[in-house]
Amino acid sequence: MTTPERTHESAKAKADVLIESLPWLRRFAGKIVVVKFGGNAMISNELQQAFAEDMVYLRSVGIKPVVVHGGGPQISAMLERLGIESEFRAGYRYTSPEAMDVVRMVLSGSISRDLVRHINRHGALATAVSGEDAGLFLGKRRTAVENGVTVDLGLVGDVIEVDPSSVLAEIEAGRIPVVSSTAPDIENLEQSLNVNADSAAAALAVALGAEKLVILTDVAGLYRNWPDKDSLVSSITSSELRSLVPTLESGMIPKALACVEAVEGGVSKAAMIDGREPHSVLLEIFTPEGIGTEVVPS
Repeated sequence: MTTPERTHESAKAKADVLIESLPWLRRFAGKIVVVKFGGNAMISNELQQAFAEDMVYLRSVGIKPVVVHGGGPQISAMLERLGIESEFRAGYRYTSPEAMDVVRMVLSGSISRDLVRHINRHGALATAVSGEDAGLFLGKRRTAVENGVTVDLGLVGDVIEVDPSSVLAEIEAGRIPVVSSTAPDIENLEQSLNVNADSAAAALAVALGAEKLVILTDVAGLYRNWPDKDSLVSSITSSELRSLVPTLESGMIPKALACVEAVEGGVSKAAMIDGREPHSVLLEIFTPEGIGTEVVPS
């Protein structure tokens, strides 16, 4: 049975949390925060709902969230369902024209719409924006090197130009843009490219002049000596992180480089946080200690 004393203690604890968040509310009020949505959070309905609530909360307190997402697991599942083989070269998914059609369908037609639907349960707040819409992204095909040999990756590219006007228009209209990570090929605008969502989020954060980039991962943050959990790094400079990149696990490399590129491009701070924890974005932004690993300018 709940006593009046316990009710009072609970209410006081909630008030303490709200007061603790006040400096961060002031700091981020009116600022853009770009969040890269990925990992297990994308395939858990519960985590999707918690993430949507985080985005609605940010928008409700005067912060301007922008979401960027990829969709590796969902793309792999759809390719398997359609009988299209997933081939990986030098750690990257080889993307054939046939596979690219699936990438676009999954990212823009499924994941974006699902996330927008979760957010819009709280009101007409979110809109889906493709990286191919209104010239938002332009990409260029890339290759990779494996064992000293250059490897063709098919329709895989890097974002090399960003025109954020379409995203800014959504923000100014009071909406939360949900951006999928594809881009027209600058050398053939009729051809789409599959671009890494971490890198796309960093490029967009720089172009928007964002205050912070937050990247959701499936680990607690950056470890100096994985799998030693005592080696978790709470804060690191961009130059130090760049020097650590060759020692990182392959899955963390694009996330680390995205944080470096964002901070070196003018974003005040970036962070890699555990997206498996409900409301991890709020914990990162509104608590003094944050969670995960924060990247700051050198």
